[in-house]
Parts: sequence; C-alpha cells; structure tokens
Amino acid sequence: MGGHERTEDGHHLIINGRKWRASDPAIPEPLRQELVTELMTARRLIKSRGDEGRFRAHDAKVALGERGEPWWETSKDGQRERLGAAVRALLRKREGSTICPSDAARIVGGENWRELMPLAREVAGDLAGTEEVRITQRGDEVSADASGPIRLAPGPALQH
Repeated sequence: MGGHERTEDGHHLIINGRKWRASDPAIPEPLRQELVTELMTARRLIKSRGDEGRFRAHDAKVALGERGEPWWETSKDGQRERLGAAVRALLRKREGSTICPSDAARIVGGENWRELMPLAREVAGDLAGTEEVRITQRGDEVSADASGPIRLAPGPALQH
C-alpha cells in the first residue's frame, strides 16, 4: 500500500498523521487494480465535472472496503452493499463489457468467494430490478435464478 505505515491490526493506514481505512487485503490483485483504476477515473471526473463522478468514487471505495461496513466485520447487509458497488464499479471500468457475478464475489469474499455466489446472484437480480444491470446467458436476457453461468451487462440506469 505505497509503503504507508499501518495500524497494528492492519485495518488502517497512517498518512500524514491521519488514519485512513485500508483496502481489503483479500481482494485478488487484478480485481483490486481494476477498482483502483475506476477510483482514479472517478476522481479525475470529479475534478473536471464536479459532483458528477462522486457516485463512481463512492462505489469504488465501497467495493475496495474503504467505505461502508468495515471489511473485517462482515454482515449480510454489508456484503450486499459491497457486492452491488463492486458490480457497478467493474461494469463502469470495463466500459460496456459484461462481467461474471463471481468477480464481485471474489472482491467481497476473497478465498471464500464461492460461498457468496448465491448472494451475488441475488444482488444481481436486485440490480436488474432497478435496471442498473442486465442479466444474460449466451447473449439472451434471463433472470438471476437461471441455472448455469450468467453474465452481467450494464443496464440503462447505470450511470457512467
């Protein structure tokens, strides 16, 4: 984490004498990097267009575990919030490409991501209900409870 000092428990970084929540260390590095890239894009958008990018920055920070419920104290509601934020952040970062719900589960669940797959599909269904995502299987739109692998695509309500 950039060589910054960490608190003894590893939950926070000390930067210029201030304590900041650290990102969840269980996030696989390629996914963590995508979220950091999305966060940097959102910060540039905030500088150029003001509040227009704040929702993007918020989703990236929640997905990274830096906002919302602490990643070391998980609850089902906190996992739901983080899964939704991870889905939205990844879809924005990938600019129109689809993602697998397992990507969000890997961000939130680390090595135990498979245990989160039913919840990840449930969150995908909720996001489809608000038209933030479309759920597809072999290119056709399906529901979250479709059997077999599904993909998530940006829906019309997902702000870019």
